[in-house]
Parts: sequence; structure tokens; C-alpha cells
Amino acid sequence: MTRKFISVEEAFREWDKQPEFRAAYDALEDEFALAGALIKARGDSGLTQKQLARSMGTTQAVIARLESGRAMPSTRTLERFAKATGTRLRIGFEPAKAEAGNPRGSAADTASQAPVRRPKPRGELFPDAVSGGSSQPDQK
Repeated sequence: MTRKFISVEEAFREWDKQPEFRAAYDALEDEFALAGALIKARGDSGLTQKQLARSMGTTQAVIARLESGRAMPSTRTLERFAKATGTRLRIGFEPAKAEAGNPRGSAADTASQAPVRRPKPRGELFPDAVSGGSSQPDQK
């Protein structure tokens, strides 16, 4: 009996047709992105995992786990990683993708429908409010 071998790319194309596989794969996107960013920062700094670990006060095994995407590091750990690699940590938010079966659209669409609540003005914004004068800014 002979076995037929298929390439990884061909296997991925077949698996990607299955909704369960696609959902699980998409759920890992953020972890892959974080792992990729960590690997790039370390590579750009020219450090080995062992050198980076020593600089961060941890072990090479911890760095390997971070770079594998198997661990979700704390912000403090990411700050230490950034300092050790000579980089700066930046965290951001972007609109969520619209999910199938969600009639209201993405989280960004839902958020845009909510009423906007503006913070109350503080004394430093309206100095007259603190001194007992008018709480309204000058009209021009």
C-alpha cells in the first residue's frame, strides 16, 4: 500500500474550506500577530533568545513561549521586552471585523450608534468657573 503525500499548502486549502477550521484559524490571528511582532523586534535588535532573556531577567524558555504565541504576556512583560530590545511598546485598537450572523454589524458599528457622553468641563478649561465667574467660555 502506498501513501499519497500532499503539500502543506494543499492541506491548508482543503482545511480552509471547513467553517470550523476557518473560525479557529481566525481566532488565532491576534496571537500570531503578537508572536510575529516579538520575533521581529528581537531579530531587529540582534539578540538571541538567551541574550534577551538575560536582559529581561528571565529564562530562554520564557522567551521561546512568548515567541511561539502559546502565552499571552502581561503589559509589564511586553514593556520589559521592549526595553530589552531597544523598542517602544505601542498598543492600539481598530474596528472589529463584521461577524457572520451579527445583524448589527461590527462592534465599531454598534459603538457608533451609542450616544456620545462628553466629560464635564473642569476648572482649568474654564478658569472663570473656578473664580466664581461665568462657567461659559467667551463668545466671539
